[in-house]
Amino acid sequence: MTELRSVPEPGSLLVGTDGALTGRTSVYEKRLGDMGGVYRDESAYRDLLAELGPDHLVYRVEEHRCAEGPGALTIGTSTMQPGRVGAEYAVTRGHLHAVPDRAELYHCLSGNGLLLLETLDGRSEALELEPGRAVHVPGHWVHRSVNTGDEPLVTLFCYNTDAGQNYDLIAQAGGMASLVVEDGEGGWTLRRNPDHVGYPGAVA
Repeated sequence: MTELRSVPEPGSLLVGTDGALTGRTSVYEKRLGDMGGVYRDESAYRDLLAELGPDHLVYRVEEHRCAEGPGALTIGTSTMQPGRVGAEYAVTRGHLHAVPDRAELYHCLSGNGLLLLETLDGRSEALELEPGRAVHVPGHWVHRSVNTGDEPLVTLFCYNTDAGQNYDLIAQAGGMASLVVEDGEGGWTLRRNPDHVGYPGAVA
């Protein structure tokens, strides 16, 4: 029988469309100076870094955890500022879960964007996000959020706490296989990333 003292307390959360998570247990932020190597156009990145400074906020994550280990959930919000680096729209670093079969849910609260998803064996999807729309990311999919709008992209996410994140995989592959860039008509399009060399561990 499970001892009662080992059972975590439930959490009551208030989720704002601006990404504010009342009841959060942690917060972290990524700033422009943290995003070196994420964008293909390194020159455009350096120019933006000189213009806005390394402390310019790119995205903020607020999380709630009530336990660790198998069966526990991490629930949080991600608020990503709009913008572009060269032709590329603003992105998160992106990751595959360290326990790769772990899935994740993203539900858009405000703003417009997409989830860029790729498998190690070369499949690719770009699924749009708008208020009220959710994307269920199965295990074994590399995923990255992209803000294609003019205002913050705010999503609510949930995943198994033991999933972890592998952030190095994308860098080892030379970036994701697809880039999300402006299409010249006020929208976005996908462009093949010529620097992508395939993901480590992919079966040829």
